[in-house]
Amino acid sequence: MSSLFSARVVGTANGLAGGWGNLGGGATQLIMPLVFDLIQHIGANKFTAWRISFFIPALFQTLSAYGIFFLGQDLPDGNFSQLHKSGDKHKDDFASVFYHAITNYRGWILALTYGYCFGVELTIDNIIAQYFYDRFNVNLHTAGIIAASFGLANFFSRPGGGVLSDFMAKKFGMRGRLWTLWVVQTLGGVFCILLGKVGSLNVSIAVMLIFSVFVQAACGLTFGVVPFVSRRSLGIISGMTGGGGNVGAVLTQVIFFRGSSYTTEQGLTLMGIMIICCTSVITFIYFPQWGGMFCGASSKGATEEDYYLSEWTSAEKEKGFHRASLKFSENSRNERGKKILSAPTPIDGTPNTYV
Repeated sequence: MSSLFSARVVGTANGLAGGWGNLGGGATQLIMPLVFDLIQHIGANKFTAWRISFFIPALFQTLSAYGIFFLGQDLPDGNFSQLHKSGDKHKDDFASVFYHAITNYRGWILALTYGYCFGVELTIDNIIAQYFYDRFNVNLHTAGIIAASFGLANFFSRPGGGVLSDFMAKKFGMRGRLWTLWVVQTLGGVFCILLGKVGSLNVSIAVMLIFSVFVQAACGLTFGVVPFVSRRSLGIISGMTGGGGNVGAVLTQVIFFRGSSYTTEQGLTLMGIMIICCTSVITFIYFPQWGGMFCGASSKGATEEDYYLSEWTSAEKEKGFHRASLKFSENSRNERGKKILSAPTPIDGTPNTYV
């Protein structure tokens, strides 16, 4: 997604794709019990129907995989294999790509913070139905509907986070993206704490819905920042961030929701505190050409070309391997915000161009 869309709308594109993808988590809570009941009515017993029902999503997932493989296109310019054969795109050295990914501290920070927005979302998907069933004595059907509403909020919340990221970037540049991510995810932590504290069913549902909007919007806001961390190692940075979400979910469930150390409401409160603490590290993200949350761009007049072309050696630049990064540098100048000032001449001598 980050390769197919320009810097101006990449947050919106990622938010929409990710949000509507996660929407399936909420739909699953509603659809799978109906599939299970349908198979039972056909004549299967519970033991068999439960297993047969899993073949339905497996079939759709397989069809989707084949659809992507045969119908999808890697980049706007074409598929990687065709671009390699034509010479329009070189086959990059994996060791160099990997090195530039793991040595960029911004990727690790986003992996951690994503663990406490998307990771929290996965955790809530797993525990929330049982939580309402146990604490408020609602029946399983009602608990399932309540749980589904959390995931279904992805229809607008995560895309909304992506749209908000792009909007703030137009006004305030990358600093706007970072500030908005921090504020929204921190508020998500606050509402998570409240969810564990309130004792009324109606209030709990209301708090859960507000919490879902903030935590899912934070996911969209995260992937409004990810595409700018590294152009050469974009795939690995995206994978690190996404993997951080899954790792965060596993660790959170093991620490707070397994065994008898904490009740579920205590676990929710502690998880909210963890969200706030882990989100605070966003303050350490700094781009020399754009600045960070508390300071502006480097006084040395760093440019987008300085940042993105530093991932390429002189020999690689002579062969023209850096052209895609150079083009992205030009397109990402809007991350300076509305107050775009004349920048120094890029390090390769090409004139500054505003797209």
